[in-house]
Amino acid sequence: SYGGYMVAAALAFRPEVFEAGVNIFGVTNWLRTLESIPAWWGPQRDALFAELGDPAEDAERLRRISPLFHADRIQRPMIVLQGANDPRVLQVESDEIVQALRDNGVPVEYVLFPDEGHGFRNRANEINGYRAIREFLDIHLRDGGA
Repeated sequence: SYGGYMVAAALAFRPEVFEAGVNIFGVTNWLRTLESIPAWWGPQRDALFAELGDPAEDAERLRRISPLFHADRIQRPMIVLQGANDPRVLQVESDEIVQALRDNGVPVEYVLFPDEGHGFRNRANEINGYRAIREFLDIHLRDGGA
């Protein structure tokens, strides 16, 4: 989640630094992510709110740090891996960042795993996911890419 967020944030907030990005199950909209955390998470939820902000009180800040709201600044290719059943990073977040990049003409590959949650449980999916990443990087880095 956070690693994928850092990739999307790096491409949005420092677009000149990287040639491509790999977002694996990553947050792109902190507002939605934090709003979707159930109350029964208790102390974990409180810790995230303390660290990142309470969506009810810190919506403006959460928008500022969320790559989705700055997708127009992303210029480099990105591959996004997402589990359709992810309870932490909802599929809609990846759907939205992918659509925003496509709308802006940025090369983006979207690999959606219908039978995964937050991370890989199915070995075949993991192999296919990392194969897709390798192929993406071969195209955008090794073969001259961006």
